[in-house]
Amino acid sequence: MVRDWMTMSWKGLLLRGAIAVVFGIVAIAAPVAAALAFALLWGIWALADGIGAFVQAFSKDVVGMNADGTAVMGGRSGGEKALLIVLGLIGVVAGLLAITSPGLAAVALTWILGIWLIVRGIFELVGAFSASAAGARGLLILGAVVDFLLGILFVANPGKSVVGIAVFLGILAIIWGIVMFVIAFMIRKQANAAPAAV
Repeated sequence: MVRDWMTMSWKGLLLRGAIAVVFGIVAIAAPVAAALAFALLWGIWALADGIGAFVQAFSKDVVGMNADGTAVMGGRSGGEKALLIVLGLIGVVAGLLAITSPGLAAVALTWILGIWLIVRGIFELVGAFSASAAGARGLLILGAVVDFLLGILFVANPGKSVVGIAVFLGILAIIWGIVMFVIAFMIRKQANAAPAAV
């Protein structure tokens, strides 16, 4: 269950803010190491996801209930099983490659992000000319140009782009850490003011 930030413990938020700021400083100070760590973590996730897909392909699920309330177990169809096996194979191979060669994985992820930004920019540009409001059209064109240029920059310079992404994530983490600090102190102030009001 997601909790409202204003009902959280101020100490917990303060700790999360401190972790975010430390992470941000490390990512900015050592962006190459941070990028390799991101790629390594992604590799572990992809490997676990691939293994999970294999397990799911050969496991049986509840497909119905008998009149006496017992579950009816059934396997997957041939197509579903084949798709899960292919997804599992891709996940395991990609995960192992990322774990054994995190630098190569980081560059590959930058390429994927760059291609995605270029495609997104093209779609935004097409959407801009079908937008009815002139103000919305201008913003969509601006967004499309930014996405397209970033995409080209990432694809043309994948090594430098990895470092740029790590620095950007570091800056973002520091900003979120500061936001959590502010919220933590606001909650602490409210908590201290409540007994006085009573």
